[in-house]
Order: sequence, then structure tokens, then C-alpha cells
Amino acid sequence: MAAVKTPRILFITANRLGDAVISTGLLAELIRRNPGARITVACGPVAASLFEACPSVERVITVVKQRWDRHWFTLWQACVGTAWDLVVDLRGSAVSLFLWTRQRRILRGGRRPGPRINHIGALMKLSPPPLPVTWSTAGQNEKAAHILPHDAGSWLALAPTANWDGKIWPAERFVAVARDLMRSGLKPVVFYGPGREEQARAAPVLAGLPEARDLGGNRPIGEVAALLKRCALFVGNDSGLMHLAAAGGVPTLGLFGPSKASEYAPSGVAASHVAADGPEGSADIHNLSVETVLVAARQRLGSPEGHAAA
Repeated sequence: MAAVKTPRILFITANRLGDAVISTGLLAELIRRNPGARITVACGPVAASLFEACPSVERVITVVKQRWDRHWFTLWQACVGTAWDLVVDLRGSAVSLFLWTRQRRILRGGRRPGPRINHIGALMKLSPPPLPVTWSTAGQNEKAAHILPHDAGSWLALAPTANWDGKIWPAERFVAVARDLMRSGLKPVVFYGPGREEQARAAPVLAGLPEARDLGGNRPIGEVAALLKRCALFVGNDSGLMHLAAAGGVPTLGLFGPSKASEYAPSGVAASHVAADGPEGSADIHNLSVETVLVAARQRLGSPEGHAAA
């Protein structure tokens, strides 16, 4: 009897963490359909550790942007020697067209209306699209349990940063929401990404909540996902952390201003969002009130998922 060939899959996904997280549902579906497949993921540096924790991923290729788009040639060089069974390219790059593969699925570039998760699912004719997922190693789960033990109370995850200032809800309003929810027994934990800019953006919230645990910085994404899963509620700006919390099944409340919730609302079994008053795509996040966020946060905590997470 001839041996069954192990399929080789190349999965080219996003540079930014949020878009990469949105794509994880499709990757998980490919893993389910192709048990034992040898999978290579190509993604940006920020998202790399998201996929390194996935036990089905054999290799992660970090795509570092170079002048004149030379990073695509570097990726081609890393992949051209392999006979692929399937290439999935969510970046719409030309690389996919110059690799030997039995099948290719390419998501063309450019913005388009409707949820990004639907566009990704449609690439494989999946409707509804598979929800995003997260992966963490056993060691990362153990470390998260030590940092945020459940027997110490219920944790409130705050993510007060984003990749541009127009998306950031004022720090004093995050503090006001946290103070109110702390009266219900929640304990604040502040998350943010690596780098001095992220740290500076989170600093006013940490200053206003000196009792909060500071869990920002250069942590592997699998570890961050494990920490978020131990929280009863996530409240944060439209960001990669918001998508990561939603993908992990954490009761999630995303805060939207000028970014489009119709395209990038968090997707998950316990995900929701609120948006500032004004035209979508140009609304001022300062128009989002503390009371609006608190009402939505209490509703999220009152859901069955919220009780389970707590």
C-alpha cells in the first residue's frame, strides 16, 4: 500500500496583529481539514509569536518589510524550494503566483465593505466564517496562572493603547470605568504592546490606577492570550489586543471611534463593541461617554459567558 503523502501548506497572513488574529480561524479550519499537515506561516514580526504557539505549525517565516518591496523576494527565496499542496495568501502578494503548488487561494488586496472576517472566510467558501482562535503553550498557561490566579479574584483587562492616537479613548475615562467596575470586585490589569510609544500611551492609565497590575511590554503573544483568558472582562480600543481577547473567548468590549466597526468589530463567542456618535469612519472617539461604556460593560459581565469567565 502506498504511503499517504503529508500535505504541505503555506499560509501567508498579515503584518499587523489584529489582522493576523482575524485569520486564525481560517488556519484552524485548514488544520482540521488536513490533519498532520506540515504548515508554514509567513507573517509580520509582531504576529510571529501568535503562530509559534500553534502545535500544528512547523515553521514561522517572519516577513520584515524592506525597501522596494524586497521582502517579498526574500519570502519567495525561502519558499520556492518546496512543492506545496496549498498556498493561501491573505496579503494578495505576487509571491503566490511564482511558487509551485497544487492549489492556491489568494485574497486580493485593498479595502472593501463588510467584515474582514467574512472576506477571509469567503476565500475558502466558508459561510459563516470560522471564528478566530488563540494558541498558548503549556508553559505559557502555567505562567499566566501564576501571574493571575483565579483564587485572587476576578480580573478586569484594560487595553488603553492603539496603533494611532485617533483610536485611543481618553485615559481618564478608562480610569473612571475601572473605578466603577472595581466596586463590583474586579481587579484591573493593564495590557499594551512592546516599545516605548505603547508604554507612554498606557502610562496615564497606570498612574490613575496605581493598584493595577502592569502586564504590558514584550511578551510572547501566546502568553498574552493565556493571561487574557484568565480575565472576566476585556475593555479596550480597537487594536490587536482587542481581537486577541475576543478570539480567546474572553467577554470583550471593543471601543470604536474613527475606525470602522462594520469591518473590524471583534469576533468571538463573547465579543461586543460600542462606537462613538458620528459618521462611521470619521467619528471622534471623544464622543464615546463613560456611561455608554459602563452600560455595555455591565451587560457583557451579565451574560452567561461573563459569569463563566469570572
